[in-house]
Amino acid sequence: MTAVVLFVLMFLLMALGLPIALAIGLPAIGLILTPGVFPDGVTFSALGQTIVGQMFAGVDSFDLLAVPLFMLAGGIMEVGGISRRLIAFSDSLVGWVPGGLACACIVASMFFAGISGSAAADTAAIGAVVIPAMIRQGYPPAFAGAVVAAGGSIGVIIPPSIPMVIFGFMTNISTSQLFAGGMLVGVLMGLSFMAVAGWLSWRNGYGARRPFSAKEVGQTFLEAFWSLGAPVVVLGGILSGIVTVTEAAALAVFYALLVSLAINRELRWKDLPEILVRSQATGAAILFIIAMAKVFTWLLTMQQTGQAVGAAVEALALSPRALLLLVMFVLLIVGCVMETTAALILLVPTLAVFVPQMGIDPIQFGVLVVVNLAIGMLTPPVGICLFVSCGIAGIPLGAISRAVAPLVVAAVIDLLIASLWPPLTMYLPALFYR
Repeated sequence: MTAVVLFVLMFLLMALGLPIALAIGLPAIGLILTPGVFPDGVTFSALGQTIVGQMFAGVDSFDLLAVPLFMLAGGIMEVGGISRRLIAFSDSLVGWVPGGLACACIVASMFFAGISGSAAADTAAIGAVVIPAMIRQGYPPAFAGAVVAAGGSIGVIIPPSIPMVIFGFMTNISTSQLFAGGMLVGVLMGLSFMAVAGWLSWRNGYGARRPFSAKEVGQTFLEAFWSLGAPVVVLGGILSGIVTVTEAAALAVFYALLVSLAINRELRWKDLPEILVRSQATGAAILFIIAMAKVFTWLLTMQQTGQAVGAAVEALALSPRALLLLVMFVLLIVGCVMETTAALILLVPTLAVFVPQMGIDPIQFGVLVVVNLAIGMLTPPVGICLFVSCGIAGIPLGAISRAVAPLVVAAVIDLLIASLWPPLTMYLPALFYR
């Protein structure tokens, strides 16, 4: 009964517009302090200390330092001219196909995903350059925003990935192996989005095509050389074992500063305070959600909610594959109505119990969870990538929601492939680490 009350109150507060962290934390704190929920011998002071202790334990991790660092790296690269050079190089590669600029946007998003670890940062950095250019080429604003949002969602699948850092922290699973598991899935989603965007552009006559030029490819490659080096440095360091994920995040910040200040020379020292404040405000919001969610999940654990859910699922007597598909369906629904970090913290401890019954590797499960929630970033009412694109394109949420539907269908098909064909998520972790 406590779990039902908790979730009802949480969704009610979210519907009223309360910040996610408070919508999660206030019901839990209120119930913990309500007389009768815990034994009479437990004092009010002891409960207060427990709440503070759980909040601190929720964020007391060296691994979580990667979250604000990756946010800072993404902010620096957005201002430092890196995204513009990646887009120009991508356009020279695929600008000759139907929907060339739309496809170039997705390719650039895949490159940028290897740097920032944040879907919102990816969408903002690429969208600020690409959406106005696509509109000038004759793409409808809703379609342009949808393509940018879809490309941005890849930012949490192709490593580094902030949700994977959080998942690894919660489950004690190697974040580096999660990163390796997400690479091929992210590439598959990028290719699928390019196919859908190209087909829609060809059918509707969107955009302009231009002849392929090897000379232009070479020129834009030279201009983007140092920008392209960022994902190589970050991912190479992680996958080779030279640096940890947190150290790689610090390395990304250093590399972004070096390229933006000394090579591209588009970032000025006076821009840094604003970038620092903006990126760390976002990072702090994520960590505050984690702290509040820790209190929420602690209360659920004390009320033995996980055991009750486990007994209910066992009563269904589902096959491993059917159970896997049921869990994926639940995560898709949750991703539509809940912010990614909150969904991870609240659901993963319970769903991870079913990993042995689903017959999959924990690494594959972690990647599938992140892919599910990435799809949620493309669906209303809380799709963060949609909101960022709407703001840039100046269009209502309803218009972009209709335009993004074919891309969401493609992403769901990719999720099914990743769920039912383990080598897509497990080949690279096995190659690098096992």
